[in-house]
Amino acid sequence: MGSKAKAPGKGKIAILPFARPTFDVPFAEERLAAMLAALERTGAELTGPRSLLLDAGAARAAIAELRTSKPDQVLVLQVTFTDAGMVAEAAQAFSGPFSIWAVPEPRLGGRLRLNAFCGLNLAAHALGLAQRPFGYLYADPQATEIDRDLVALLAGERIARPVPVRPATGGDPRGRQAALSLRGTRIGRIGKHPDGFDTCAYDEAKIAALAGVHVEALELERLFAGAVAADRNAVESVAAQAETVLEGLEAVDQDQLDRSYRLKVALDGLRAENGYDAFAIRCWPETFTEYGGAVCGPVAMLGEARVPCACEADVYGALSSLLLQRVAGAPAFLTDLVDLDAADNSGVVWHCGQAPLSMADPDFVPQATIHTNRRMPLLYQFPLKPGRITFLRISQARGRTVAVIGGGEMLKRPMAFTGTSGVVRFDTPAAELLDRVMGAALEHHLALAYGDHRDALGAAAETLGIPVLDL
Repeated sequence: MGSKAKAPGKGKIAILPFARPTFDVPFAEERLAAMLAALERTGAELTGPRSLLLDAGAARAAIAELRTSKPDQVLVLQVTFTDAGMVAEAAQAFSGPFSIWAVPEPRLGGRLRLNAFCGLNLAAHALGLAQRPFGYLYADPQATEIDRDLVALLAGERIARPVPVRPATGGDPRGRQAALSLRGTRIGRIGKHPDGFDTCAYDEAKIAALAGVHVEALELERLFAGAVAADRNAVESVAAQAETVLEGLEAVDQDQLDRSYRLKVALDGLRAENGYDAFAIRCWPETFTEYGGAVCGPVAMLGEARVPCACEADVYGALSSLLLQRVAGAPAFLTDLVDLDAADNSGVVWHCGQAPLSMADPDFVPQATIHTNRRMPLLYQFPLKPGRITFLRISQARGRTVAVIGGGEMLKRPMAFTGTSGVVRFDTPAAELLDRVMGAALEHHLALAYGDHRDALGAAAETLGIPVLDL
């Protein structure tokens, strides 16, 4: 590690260690200790809590106390995933320089123990919408260059810079046809997006003007009621479908598994009744805490049947998946970007366990599993198959509508994390990609499909009348 070097002229630095108890708290405490040790080596004058702030009440109390100390700048320590709510409140409470440091975790094939990158992603998006300048760092506190990187961060040398867009162009007629086919499509939004997830917000009139898409809002209770009342024969049909493709179904809680199957029947019923082409579903916490089963497995089934379902009631995520699916002529998968490793020049895309089955690595037998935080079935588990892939996000980042388009190669690697995940070598080097994601302040969901569809997506964006941001 580098030698001790004080960040010049930056005065008192307030730290806010944000985390959530649904993740691996003992591991988070270890990471926080290493972060604090690295910060102390810089010689910076630190103030603020030295323990994890695990809920909104603790975070607000810390923010209020720090305001009395009048710090010169604020550094959020993004130790695990959190929504952007507390970051946004902290940014409003302090007028000085503001930055975020998130920590990676090893790709060991187990659960996402921290998922801090996703928290950084949500925070950056919220700050971008608020037009609040911010610095960022995604680095291991024990990395060789961490002292140097922290000094640069605290000196204001790692500020997120807006990313330029370009006019949309593309010659592939599939893109224009797919964009025009969106007109008259229907998205069923079931429940509202969670608090602190500005990434999933939408304006009904704006999305209708953009793509001619109608969004119909439903309450979660309607989905749950449909699941409880599901026809037994229909439930058994879903169970039979799962039994033909998944190993390990007998190892999960059978009552909770039945509840998960029933959610698939209920979604099928809503689609048949209302003609929905896609769904945006508030999947947590209520499907677990109020209903008692995961919707992830049903989402995987619907995705394979080319009915995209976006987590966290992300309407623009559903729109992105629907457009990419129609361009690709194949299923789309709405993912989180959960890690970027500059040394390996790769990233990890992941979601709990809902990738379409056709995306599974053929050398891996797909498994039934449970949600890593909520401990309920049904989720799919497998690494994504190798091959060329394309990403799309119809984005509202920084208050502008753009088509975010990127490409890469899914590598044949061991499963990075439980659920459905894949290791990607993006066309853009990983270190530069981090700067682009942070600078553009992008949403945390990206739609993924196999094949190279960038030209067609450019034509789709041109048809929709929006510019392109190259990922």
